[in-house]
Amino acid sequence: MKTVFSYAKPYKWLIVIALLLMLMELSVELIQPLLIAKIIDDGILAENVKVIWTWGSVMMALSFIAFFAGGVNSFFAAHASQSFAFDLRQALFRQVQSFTMATFLRFPTSGLITRLTSDITMVQNVLFMGLRIMLRAPLLVVGSLVMAFVVNVKLALYLLIGAPVLLIFLIVMARKGVGLFAQVQKRLDRVNRVIQENLQAVRLIKAYLRGAYEATRFSKVADLLRKNTVTAMRMMELILPVLLFIMNASLMAVLWFGAGEIQSGDAQVGELVAIVNYALRMTGAFSMFAFIIVSLSRAKASAERMEEVLLANDDLEDHQGEISGMIDLEGDLRFEDVSFYYPGKAEPILDRVSFHVSPGEKLAIMGSTGAGKSTLLNLIPRIFDPTDGEIYVSGKEVRDWPLKELRDAIGLVPQQSILFTGSIMENLSWGDTDAPVDELEEAAKKAQIHESIDLFPKKYETRVGQKGVNLSGGQKQRLSIARALVRKPSILILDDSTSALDVKTETALWDALEGERATMLVVTQKIQTAKGADHILLLDEGKVVGYGTHADLMEQSALYRKIAQSQSEEEAVIDVANHS
Repeated sequence: MKTVFSYAKPYKWLIVIALLLMLMELSVELIQPLLIAKIIDDGILAENVKVIWTWGSVMMALSFIAFFAGGVNSFFAAHASQSFAFDLRQALFRQVQSFTMATFLRFPTSGLITRLTSDITMVQNVLFMGLRIMLRAPLLVVGSLVMAFVVNVKLALYLLIGAPVLLIFLIVMARKGVGLFAQVQKRLDRVNRVIQENLQAVRLIKAYLRGAYEATRFSKVADLLRKNTVTAMRMMELILPVLLFIMNASLMAVLWFGAGEIQSGDAQVGELVAIVNYALRMTGAFSMFAFIIVSLSRAKASAERMEEVLLANDDLEDHQGEISGMIDLEGDLRFEDVSFYYPGKAEPILDRVSFHVSPGEKLAIMGSTGAGKSTLLNLIPRIFDPTDGEIYVSGKEVRDWPLKELRDAIGLVPQQSILFTGSIMENLSWGDTDAPVDELEEAAKKAQIHESIDLFPKKYETRVGQKGVNLSGGQKQRLSIARALVRKPSILILDDSTSALDVKTETALWDALEGERATMLVVTQKIQTAKGADHILLLDEGKVVGYGTHADLMEQSALYRKIAQSQSEEEAVIDVANHS
């Protein structure tokens, strides 16, 4: 918890003021039984009205002071806790952004979402409640016990008898609570994961009529969360009855022996009333201990989960900052005996891959699903680092380039087109925030999306729904390509990014890209697209099984000929169907 609550340090003076106000409120509460004892002994029993009015007025004044202190305390506690939560959330998000993909994959997406939402809320509430009432409860217990000894040592000893038992009991319950609520948070992660999967795949679920099945699957994980929560809460519910039983037993002892002390003249009525008041205050404070232990247990579990992210600094990327303009890097690219293993996997996804692409050339990469095409592309901008071998960009080993300079020189269009909620203009300028409007439109024209945008009522100000839900697959792919072109990259990576385009549009796209200075790497399944490349790299199970022009591979590679033949047959069937 130390790492998490270190983010409260900038607000230490707000916290100090809140604590001082809480102590002021607590002091008034501890003084009141003494004043009540004085009013009873020196006023009511002595029939002295002046004493009653005097000390009654003092009690009223102190009550107003406590009311003011409590109200202002709430303001400072809320300010400190909200600001702390804001800083912590910012730090967690920045940390996640700085992860390499290898580190990122250690944490389920649903778990990161839980940490950034409910886990932060948990520790935020604990800080607020700690400054408001949670610290006040144990201090009230200790203060009441001390004041009871000030009033009458003999009677106070009866309140002290159960203290060691209560202390040991609370420590044991707190430790059990931390483990139980850590399990609850893990179950919550699982529930969030199922929800996330279902919301992302809602169209598929509806198309396959799998709603009932998914509801059953959700019910199972939600039921596990319920059972773990019930188990944890049942354990915590034992706290209050035990505390009240011991405190009520102590209170009965005070009343029983206190009556005898009064009869023998060793104690006054006011002293017994004061001791009873302190005992009742202790009982009230102890009744909050169940809530306090539950809150602290959950907060500790949440803090430990957040610390896993905050302290995962063994494998972080360079600080990237904001995009400030693209680097005019020579687009020479060379792979030399590059191999790559995913963490925990025994078989390589890439096995001793070597090839060379000169500046301005276009390389088509082909292969079956799982051949390692996307992984190969991810090694160039250092989404992952190779396990063995070297990658050179412009004659310099890729790991020797500052990460920002390297990535500024690369335009990446991923296999799955990702768009962000906002306008089309905002999505295009995401590639380069400093690019003028005419450059954004020029990139859209090259990507063959400008005419489609012009048909929208709001044109470039048209809002894009979450993940581009209101656009077709082809429109999303072309917008993604335009966004990459805005960067004016030295290396343009297209990971099967034209699969949703018709032949005419794709041909127009490649014609428009002919004038680009960028070195292009294009993952494709289409022989027609590969023909237009300077070279073709053919992968099979992570190994290079063919490299050369279309003519070279038709002559040298049986696998390539098989792919070409199958696509020729498919085209022939389509032609017959179109003419029939």
